[in-house]
Amino acid sequence: MRHGSAPQRAQCRLPRRRWPRPALDVLGLYARSVDGAENTTAVQTFIDWDSRTISYSSAGHLPPALLRADGTVQFLDEATDPPLGARLEHVPRPQATAGFTEGATLGSYTDGLIERRREDIDTGMRRLADSLTRHQGADPEAMADALLLELLPSGGVTDDTALVIVRL
Repeated sequence: MRHGSAPQRAQCRLPRRRWPRPALDVLGLYARSVDGAENTTAVQTFIDWDSRTISYSSAGHLPPALLRADGTVQFLDEATDPPLGARLEHVPRPQATAGFTEGATLGSYTDGLIERRREDIDTGMRRLADSLTRHQGADPEAMADALLLELLPSGGVTDDTALVIVRL
């Protein structure tokens, strides 16, 4: 008896350390066949709890933020590539790995959380890093609430906003 859908079974067959890259490769090829899907951004992370590593790949998306136990923030930006379907020819996407220790926190977010008109994106990323550090001791749900309160513009959002916080 088979359990799960075909995509779920396919996911289980992919080697663990190679997961982010092939996932975005497939999505990129698919995006080329769907009207309006080209230039969609995505980021894929895989947390290997045994080796305490995060494998990741990004297709034009903002980099995940890794809040280390010592309070420093590392943006996982060593495997960035153009958005899905943006290339004329298929090229395998890059993938990178970062280590982590117990107590670290991984944050993924959309541009609506940090981008502001007439402001450099680095300013928003610094604001995110500062807020992550300030709320390091909070549990993930409380940290997410605090980040949303601090980082969303007071006049309301003008873009999609999503935030995922994972304690490692």
